[in-house]
Amino acid sequence: MIPIKQATINALKILGLTDYESKAYLSLASLISATALEISEDSGVPLSRTYDVLKSLHKKDFLEIKRGKPLIYGVVPPQDVFEKSRVKIKDELDEAESEVVNIYESQISKSPAPIWLIYGSDKIIKKELEIIGRAKSTLHIAAGFMFHEEVEKLNDALTKSLKRGIQTRIIVAPYSITDGEKIDISEGIKELDCEKKTFQIPFIKVIIRDKKEMLLIFCKFKDESVISQTAIGVWNQYTEFVETIADLYNVVWVMNFFNKSNMDTFMED
Repeated sequence: MIPIKQATINALKILGLTDYESKAYLSLASLISATALEISEDSGVPLSRTYDVLKSLHKKDFLEIKRGKPLIYGVVPPQDVFEKSRVKIKDELDEAESEVVNIYESQISKSPAPIWLIYGSDKIIKKELEIIGRAKSTLHIAAGFMFHEEVEKLNDALTKSLKRGIQTRIIVAPYSITDGEKIDISEGIKELDCEKKTFQIPFIKVIIRDKKEMLLIFCKFKDESVISQTAIGVWNQYTEFVETIADLYNVVWVMNFFNKSNMDTFMED
C-alpha cells in the first residue's frame, strides 16, 4: 500500500473510521476496485476481519459492492466521501454548539458574580464579536474609539447580525486616534444598513445585547490618543443593570444631541 501520512489517518478517524477501516479504505483508494482477498493482502487487514470491515465501510458510504463471485468492492470517489462527511460533521457541530450555547446562556446569568474583567484589545474584540453573534433581537453600540482592524471585524459581524433581523443602533465618534494613528470610525461603518448616529462621544465603548449582557470598554489615553495596551473590558450580565443602561441609551438616542449645530459647537469646544 502507498505510504500515508499520519495526518490523513487522523482525519479518517475524525470521519468515523477505525484503524482497520482506514487501512482498507486507503488500500481500495489505490486499487480502485478489488476483491476482499486483494484488499486484505494490500492493506494488511486480516482476511478474517476484512469482510466485516468492508461491510461497515459500505454502510458508511465509503465503497460500493458489485455483485458476483467473488464480490468486487469499488471505492467511492474521495471528493464525494469527504464532502458528504464535511457537511455531516458541520451539521453535528452546529447542533452541538447550539445546545451547549443554550445551556451556557441559561446558566451564566445565575452565576454568583456575572461580571468579569477582560484585558487586552485582542481578547476584548473577540468578546465583542461573541456578544454580537449571540444577539437574538437588539444591539445597542456606542464607540468613542476603536482599535486597529476592529472596524472591519465589527462590520463583518454586524452585517451577519443584520441579516438575521437584529435591530441595531450605533452611536460612534467620527474618528479616534489609537496608538498615534487615526481610525475613521463613522466612515468605516457607513455601509451598515442600520440606525447610525455620529457624535464625538468620550473615549469609551459599550455593546449591549438584548438587554441581557453588556461589555464596557475603556482605555487610558494621552494627548487625545488612546493607548490600546491599557484596554480593559467589563463584561456584565446583571440583567437589571444592563436593562437600565439600555433604556438610558434609548433616551439619549431620541434626544437632540446629534443635530449639526450641537456637533459643530461640541467640536469647536
